[in-house]
Order: sequence, then structure tokens, then C-alpha cells
Amino acid sequence: MSTSAGGRTLTEWDERYRAEGYIYGTEPNQFLESVAGQIPAGNVLMLAEGEGRNAVYLASLGYEVTAVDGSAVGLQKAEMLARERGVLITTCLADLADYRIEPASWDGVVACYCHLPPLLRQAVHRSAVAGLKQGGVFILEAFSKQQLNYHTGGPKSLDMLMSLAELREELAGLQFSHGVELERDVREGSGHTGLAAVVQLLGVKP
Repeated sequence: MSTSAGGRTLTEWDERYRAEGYIYGTEPNQFLESVAGQIPAGNVLMLAEGEGRNAVYLASLGYEVTAVDGSAVGLQKAEMLARERGVLITTCLADLADYRIEPASWDGVVACYCHLPPLLRQAVHRSAVAGLKQGGVFILEAFSKQQLNYHTGGPKSLDMLMSLAELREELAGLQFSHGVELERDVREGSGHTGLAAVVQLLGVKP
């Protein structure tokens, strides 16, 4: 069976998202919110977007947003949230192992907590770099490898967690204006709650 972000099977993500309410809340990721203005006006691709909180936020800023996820249930909730907020998003049901990012097509690519097996993650990140237009921006926040010492969400496998050094290699071709590993209080619904070890990165395609 195909495996999607976080190491769960796509069926498991459907079951998780069937819970009442929004597992990760309806407000945007704090890091994305702090840097969203650096994305050029235009179209943005959201990877493993789940229930749509970040896609809906960027759409509210005027971006044309495409949200890709392997869970039909998650994307249905994303569409519902968009309707409630009075914005339009495009949803695409796809496993990232199969989804093709068209080269030089996107003004922004966003990956918030898009945890994939290492080889797939490397391939997706290479495709994301190629998929950006000149001047396009890549934004990522994810759990770092130190997250295994916490109990506030994220994969339980070290391979599924990320380091800044690995990301810089996987995203070669970008110029990084921000790249840190840090400990911060993450409050995103019931799914991400409490002190966590994260990695943040913002890169621009020259």
C-alpha cells in the first residue's frame, strides 16, 4: 500500500482526518505566516496539505493555491474550510510518489510537516526546486531529528525526520535566506501541541 506523509498509509490518513473538527486546527502554520509575504504574487503549490489550513490562508492573501494530498477526506475538509472562509483553492488527490511537479511552473512551493521516506523526500525536493520559476520561493517547516526526544507529534522513525544539513543538499539550487533548527512551542490543533524540535527553511530560486 502506498505511504504518504508521516509514514502513515493513505487509508490511515483518511481515518485520522475523519475525526470531528480539524486535527491540526484551521489557522496557518506560524512560520509560514511570518514569511508568506516573501512569495511572489502568483501560484503556490502546497505539498501534503491535509485539511487545508495553510492553503486557505495563502488564498486569503490573493495567491492561486493548489493543495496536493493523498487523503480524499483531508482535501474535502480543505474545500469546506475554503468555502467557509470565502476563498478558492484547487485540490489534487495524489500520492506524492506519483505526483509530477511541472518544471518552472510555480511562484511558491510550501511543505509544512511533509514527512516522507528519505528517497521519496529527496526526489520530491529535487522536483520542487525544478518546479519553481525564477525568483520563486520554497518554504518548509518540519520536525527535526531531535523531535524523537519529545512527545508532541511527528514520525517516530529517525529517517522520517529532517536535518538542516540534509535539506540544504536535497534543495541544492536554492539560495537560502533562512535556515535554522530550533525548539519552539507548536500549537496546531490537537495534532501538534507543545514544545517541539523543528527545522525551518526558506529558499529562493535564482
